[in-house]
Amino acid sequence: MTYLFAYGYRLIAAPVWLLLATLTISQSVIAEEPITWPQEGWNVINTDKSYTTLVDDLRQAVAEADMLIVTEASPTAAAAQRGETIPGNRVIGVFRNDYAVRIIRQSVPAMIEAPLRFYITEDSPNAATLSWKTPSALLMPYDYENTNLEIIANELDILFQRIANNATTP
Repeated sequence: MTYLFAYGYRLIAAPVWLLLATLTISQSVIAEEPITWPQEGWNVINTDKSYTTLVDDLRQAVAEADMLIVTEASPTAAAAQRGETIPGNRVIGVFRNDYAVRIIRQSVPAMIEAPLRFYITEDSPNAATLSWKTPSALLMPYDYENTNLEIIANELDILFQRIANNATTP
C-alpha cells in the first residue's frame, strides 16, 4: 500500500499535466493576437459590421462606384474545403478597363498592380475590418516623374476611399 501511495500519484499526475499542457497549447492557438497593420501606404477601417455584412456592403459600394469586381479569393472558404476553420478573410480585386488603358499608356510595368484590392478580415462575430493598400502607394514605384500616373493614382485614391466609406457606413 505504501508503494501505491508513494508512486501512484504519478499515474494520476502525468495525465493531468498532459491535459493541462494540451489545453494551454490549444488555447494559445485559438487566441488571436491583435492584427498589426502596416502604417505607410495602407488604409484600415474597423467596423461594427459582421464579416458577411461587410463583404456584401463592399460589393454594393463597388457597383455604386461603377467599378468592377474582377477577382475574389477567400482563404476562409479554401480552408473550409480542407476541413479547417479560420476567421473570415476575403480579398476582392477591383478595377475598370478605362483605368487600365490610362495606366498602360503611362507605365506598362505598373499594370502588375491591377486589380487593386480590398481586404476584409473578421475580427469577431460582430466586427470586421476593411483594409487596402492605397493606389498611390502601389503606383508610386512606377512614377519615374510621370505626373500623369500620379494624377491617375490620386483619382483612384479618392475613388477607393469613397468605396470604403460607403461600405463601412452603418
